[in-house]
Amino acid sequence: MAADDNVVVLCGGVGAARLLQGLVQVVPSSRLTAIVNVGDDLNLHGLHISPDIDTIVYTLAGQVSAERGWGLTNESWNAMETLQRYGGQAWFGLGDKDLGTHLYRTQRLTEGASLAEVTSEIAAAWNLPLTVLPATNDTVRTIVETENQGDLSFQQYFVGHRHEVQTTGVRFEGAASATALPAALASIHSADLLIIAPSNPVVSIDPILAIPEIADAVKQRRDITCAVSPIVGGAALKGPAARLMVENGGEASVAGVADWYHDYCSTLVFDEVDVDHSSAVAEYGLTPVVTDTIMSNKTKAAGLAAALLSRIRSED
Repeated sequence: MAADDNVVVLCGGVGAARLLQGLVQVVPSSRLTAIVNVGDDLNLHGLHISPDIDTIVYTLAGQVSAERGWGLTNESWNAMETLQRYGGQAWFGLGDKDLGTHLYRTQRLTEGASLAEVTSEIAAAWNLPLTVLPATNDTVRTIVETENQGDLSFQQYFVGHRHEVQTTGVRFEGAASATALPAALASIHSADLLIIAPSNPVVSIDPILAIPEIADAVKQRRDITCAVSPIVGGAALKGPAARLMVENGGEASVAGVADWYHDYCSTLVFDEVDVDHSSAVAEYGLTPVVTDTIMSNKTKAAGLAAALLSRIRSED
């Protein structure tokens, strides 16, 4: 892969953050763009909170909590403890330092800045070496339909109910009418390699692809798009991806991921333990690429990133 090639990643959550952590080690920062899910965003305590954007920013800044995989390291929880004393909504934990990010974002949005502008300012404040873009400046919200609890916002499902309730569907309110961020569309159209990160397909990637302009743009670039499977050995490494895929009509396997993404990508990268699924992946019209996808540390993440660049673009 040439040094001046542009790499664009559709992403959300911890898996995406770890892949980006690897990519920044092998791709020139000026050539790397992350397009981030905003379906997880919520308004709470009068604050605009963007969990996926913040997880990526904190991870790439080297400040994410290694124990939790989200939020800032060496965090304190005084504000939440006081909120609990008053009987307020403390189900969604916000550390004291993390609150500063949400206070700043809310302030700037109130002043008239767009989410993209605020995200750029936050990324710059942490000296990030890449471009981080929300998929849209418009409001998109992931709603999880459940069997016994009715409709839940994503965070109510994921945090409030610890993603333990049975789901019957997922929808993305506002996505159909949302305008894709122009910079995001431009980056997709100019990409030499477009990567769908090993994020939860149902609630991290689908909210991005639910925006019609982005879905169309990715389909147009299918030949240079690869997905990295978040399913390894029939299970998700973290979170409810496997269960959500099954509950929403898919299969918790590498073949299931191929089925989920075959309209959008021409290559699927998956772990060595699933090598026997190569023929099933090929049946969906995808080129199977087998490598070590377990990003247990920065070195492993860089190894996966290097494998993506060398093996996916080996035809260049």
